[in-house]
Amino acid sequence: MGAGHAHTLYRHGHSPVHALPPHCKLAAVLCFVVVVVSTPREAVWAFGLYAVLLVTVAAAAGLSAGFLLKRLAIEVPFVAFALLMPFVVPGEQTELLGLSLSVPGLWGAWNVLAKGTLGVAASVILASTTELRSLLLGLQRLRLPPMLVQIASFMIRYGDVITDELRRMSIARRSRGFEARGVRHWGALAKTAGALFIRSYERGERVHLAMVSRGYTGTLPVIDDVTATRTQWAYAATLPVLALVVCLLGWTL
Repeated sequence: MGAGHAHTLYRHGHSPVHALPPHCKLAAVLCFVVVVVSTPREAVWAFGLYAVLLVTVAAAAGLSAGFLLKRLAIEVPFVAFALLMPFVVPGEQTELLGLSLSVPGLWGAWNVLAKGTLGVAASVILASTTELRSLLLGLQRLRLPPMLVQIASFMIRYGDVITDELRRMSIARRSRGFEARGVRHWGALAKTAGALFIRSYERGERVHLAMVSRGYTGTLPVIDDVTATRTQWAYAATLPVLALVVCLLGWTL
């Protein structure tokens, strides 16, 4: 792996959560999400406890409530879908605020909102406390297929390259007095997209040739290998283990 690569979600810090090895955090988040999804939707109290667990982790990581709420905006499309379910799902009807709503639809909306929000929140905490390079190293440490790790690595880096190229093209258009104001400018924007594709493809070829000339044979060298102690694994397992206890109670009570 190359040099460090920061991203907008990451918040630099020295908390115990930041200090955990990335593969420990990845495994913990994955197990936590699986447990949350496995919880019966009727156990409403269980999802409240899951939220308390995530808030505790966020506090330990030094993440503010405002920071997390802003990042949770990514799930707005799912919220919109969930809000439609009580109106479109067939089944028993009930009255709420003067509206006739489907009972199965209400339960379905609650299921999507609760589990989706908790999953997104856990992912946001993971991304906020782990650099992208560390995440890739963590995936590699968890024995994810090397080709998938490389694809993810290139995708992240080329995403920044394409974004920067698009920004330069936008500045060039504005410097020549162009402003997209309506449908009549869609042709120019389409040409911009085509030019962006060609430039990105050509740049990708140049980067690949440069990598091959430096000895790239299909695998990326690992500069620093990340290991974890039993204590760190136990610390990371606290979240999914407590969530599992809540899940089991949700099925038995």
